[in-house]
Amino acid sequence: MPAVNSTNKQWLDLTIEEALEPDLPICDPHHHFWEFRYERPVHHYLLDDLLLDINGGHNIVSTVFIECGAMYKQEGPEEMRVVGEVEFVNGIAAMSASGLYGDCRIAAGIIGHANLSLGSRVGDVLDAQIAAGGGRYRGIRHIVTWEKTGYMPEPRTRPVPQLMLDSTFREGFAELAPRNLSFEVWCFHPQISEITDLARAFPDTTIVLDHFGGPLGIGP
Repeated sequence: MPAVNSTNKQWLDLTIEEALEPDLPICDPHHHFWEFRYERPVHHYLLDDLLLDINGGHNIVSTVFIECGAMYKQEGPEEMRVVGEVEFVNGIAAMSASGLYGDCRIAAGIIGHANLSLGSRVGDVLDAQIAAGGGRYRGIRHIVTWEKTGYMPEPRTRPVPQLMLDSTFREGFAELAPRNLSFEVWCFHPQISEITDLARAFPDTTIVLDHFGGPLGIGP
């Protein structure tokens, strides 16, 4: 059965655009790798797929991988299974660092996932990911998307209302700054005030707002 990527390429090939500034060094700050073989058709996006996308005339010198729930371990404590994704991506980054795939350093930075609702216990998860990242691990993303209509699909993190204001979540969040780790947040735009409150409470933690703050075009 063909992978989804084959149909994506046919769509992208309908319009070819020239690079506006082909010499400008660019870091692609947000991409994923995955192979979800349990889905039909199979969803995959791996090193060769990314290389096709970045070798279109722009000067992409490095990239940052953002967690997407890929290649979690099937064994061990539940909270530690996320380390498998970091191991998986660090392997791809090591392939890129060999120079055999071009000058761009793929996944020079790795953003994983750790459940901040574990409170201070999340520190052990972060330390395991730092060790697995080979010097490339930079932080986490914890998806907090929630909206009251229930129209949007529930993400795999199953967030609850006002999660970023929760004391246990913040106890886990406090484990980031001492390790010089950032926090990528994917939320919906009505939740931006919660991020603002979080940022004021933790001014030493770098927060990256994904997807333009998650503007919703539905609901009240």
